[in-house]
Amino acid sequence: MSEEKYIRPSWDEYFLEVMHSLAKRATCPRGRTACIIVKDNQIVVSGYVGSPPGLPHCDDVGHLMKKMVNEDGSISEHCVRTIHAEQNAICQAAKRGVSIEGGTIYCKLAPCRTCAMLLIACGIKRVVAEYKYHSGSEAEEMMKQAGIQIDYVHDEVLTYK
Repeated sequence: MSEEKYIRPSWDEYFLEVMHSLAKRATCPRGRTACIIVKDNQIVVSGYVGSPPGLPHCDDVGHLMKKMVNEDGSISEHCVRTIHAEQNAICQAAKRGVSIEGGTIYCKLAPCRTCAMLLIACGIKRVVAEYKYHSGSEAEEMMKQAGIQIDYVHDEVLTYK
């Protein structure tokens, strides 16, 4: 009886799987997302969607919704109680004195405009996102202009309920 040969996941598959596990710590049910930042195939920092330390979490007190005007003029509601996963990861790097320059970030959703600007300023060189972000075209263009390689697992926009 022959046994099938085990095939190890690629680095991208591996880091996305780790990111999914980390997302279970997120504290906003609208976007239980996370990210990890990697250099030389080693995880250097991680972050997930959550409120700043000491402040209430959506899971405990509910969402803090604000209306936003999108690029196309449509209006959507967003929870602003939490910090995005990318922002939390950058804060972790800063608190620990870890350089993320030249790194790759693995995330569930492509970065928003603000997160894209922060990633550009930090020197991130590659973004691997499972899905596009609903208002991400401007962010994507900025990252491309800055020389950041963007790879999507799925070429579709992930929408919230």
